[in-house]
Amino acid sequence: MSENSPHTQSADFWDELRLSTQARIGLGRAGDSLPTQRVLEFRSAHAAARDAVHMPLETDAFAAEIERVGIGAPITVTSQANSRAEYLRRPDLGRVPEDLSAISAGEFDLGFVLSDGLSPRALMDHGAPMLEALVSELSQTYTCAPPVIATQARVALGDHIAAAMGVRTVVVLIGERPGLSVADSLGIYLTHLPGPGNSDADRNCISNIHPPDGLGYRQSAKIVAGLVAGARRLGRSGVALKDTSRADTLDASAGGNTPIRG
Repeated sequence: MSENSPHTQSADFWDELRLSTQARIGLGRAGDSLPTQRVLEFRSAHAAARDAVHMPLETDAFAAEIERVGIGAPITVTSQANSRAEYLRRPDLGRVPEDLSAISAGEFDLGFVLSDGLSPRALMDHGAPMLEALVSELSQTYTCAPPVIATQARVALGDHIAAAMGVRTVVVLIGERPGLSVADSLGIYLTHLPGPGNSDADRNCISNIHPPDGLGYRQSAKIVAGLVAGARRLGRSGVALKDTSRADTLDASAGGNTPIRG
């Protein structure tokens, strides 16, 4: 086939675009179907996503990693979902704790909850280094409660845990719903003045944490630090609180003369 044929030019065009995205674009075709390689890639990604959802969190090994971060030995709690199957069928049970008696109340600025969510694999891959980056960024300014590991957990379980810990702001690290591009993406949800009854409108979310292709740990930690500081000034988190962590960088690149508008 000639290098200048339409087929070759089209392939080159899509190859270059694929460097900018993990989306499945320009898959081509073989007769009335996709090429065999693309079909196999899709099936492999689908299997990885399913495995990520059903993979159990290796609690003991993960707790040992978290303890090495240095803010205390982690406490493990679970939701009222008694199995992975029930967790997937009953999201409401994943938002309510089974028993929080192991958590001692204190007076802390920050609490960290590490939740398996819909991708325990993401938490195992990224939870410990992400927590380490957060502690490095925040511990010089704020007091941190001992971490809590939550299994069969939805985001709102963090509000109950935070109330039991007695923290002003809770930072929930949770495995995000796997997709066909990424099966190990971690999310962070921040709630100021947390407690049962808070809604999604009361939280701020940082998504797509999975270096090297997604957000990195240090960048994510700096965003969280900005949100924590903003929440304390504002007195709340959620829709009223905006991420301004990149404003200084954008302002500097513009020579400091261009105002940043929301």
